[in-house]
Amino acid sequence: MSFHPLMAYDRARFQKSERKIADEGPPFVFTPERRAKLDDILTKYPPDKKRSAVLAALYLVQEQVGYVTAGGMRHVAGILDLAPAEVEDVATYYVMFFKEPVGKHVVQVCRTLSCALMGAERVTETLSEKLGIKVGETDASGTFTLLEFECLGACDRAPVIMVNNAQWYECVRPEDVGRLVDDLTASKRDPAFSGCHLKVEA
Repeated sequence: MSFHPLMAYDRARFQKSERKIADEGPPFVFTPERRAKLDDILTKYPPDKKRSAVLAALYLVQEQVGYVTAGGMRHVAGILDLAPAEVEDVATYYVMFFKEPVGKHVVQVCRTLSCALMGAERVTETLSEKLGIKVGETDASGTFTLLEFECLGACDRAPVIMVNNAQWYECVRPEDVGRLVDDLTASKRDPAFSGCHLKVEA
């Protein structure tokens, strides 16, 4: 007699990997300008440590295409003497790399504890209603993608929104997001509404 519950054994599901293999996609080659930028970055590392530039290389792929393609990962692997799977491991681990096409403005709402306690869920709901899309979706015009994020490190200024991995908006209230969306739609450079935001210049 056993006190353990009877567990159904399904051979078809046993140790089945849920990993999604990246689509082959079109071939990828860096533009001369981006390849020159990567070559300059590589001079900062010893020749036998050039794999350390993998994050920078993936950022350049995303900058060129808008997201990290399978072709881009293979191209980076060839330059850095890595296996394509090693590059894919990095690209799929970090949330700042997009694995599929996204909108012109990627709006990410922090949902970790401090932001959640300060109303991030209501901010996300209001954004979803304003944009007409759910979290994880891109609008039909390709202008906005709405995502949730796991901590932007500004717990004392919660809730926080980040746009395009570059602009940071703090102390966001649901009634503020309409202006953010309108200003981004109008391509205004600084649609900050909290009076406190981070803007990273390239």
